[in-house]
Amino acid sequence: MFSAFSRRLPQISIFHHPSSPPSVKALAMLRASLAAPYPPTNPDAPPLEFNLEVIESKPPTQDQLRTILSYVAPKDAKAPTPSYTTFLSSHPSAAGSEGQPQSAATIAELGVQNPSALKWPLVVDWNGGRAIIGDADGVAGLLEALRQRRDGEVKDEDVGRPKGWFGADT
Repeated sequence: MFSAFSRRLPQISIFHHPSSPPSVKALAMLRASLAAPYPPTNPDAPPLEFNLEVIESKPPTQDQLRTILSYVAPKDAKAPTPSYTTFLSSHPSAAGSEGQPQSAATIAELGVQNPSALKWPLVVDWNGGRAIIGDADGVAGLLEALRQRRDGEVKDEDVGRPKGWFGADT
């Protein structure tokens, strides 16, 4: 009867760094999907609906890093589980492989001290349990998943029940 009240808008956060071209592109894609028809190739389609939080030039907290890492899926079943080095950039100012941080605390600290050492952007769908790290093109996949859900192409077993950080199952 009151199922409309239990349906929540997806919570999307982007940890954005304005000097990172992929981050600028990802933020533009997210904002465009909220303001214009999505997909853009269908002018009759409505914009997507989600809550967008933009965190500029500030890395995620330790707890957020742990959660985000749990949302990053291996590329294939044989790939190893992602590690905290997933967050590190190949930028020349990033630490060499021998000095790479291996914990959420050291990654968060490094991100504060040397933002260019991290991959930007970090885009997180907190409700859907998805994360994209350093890949603007990956944001298109996240937006497509939101479109499929909006258009009823994907049935969510836990519609209205948040996962991960906002849910009770962490």
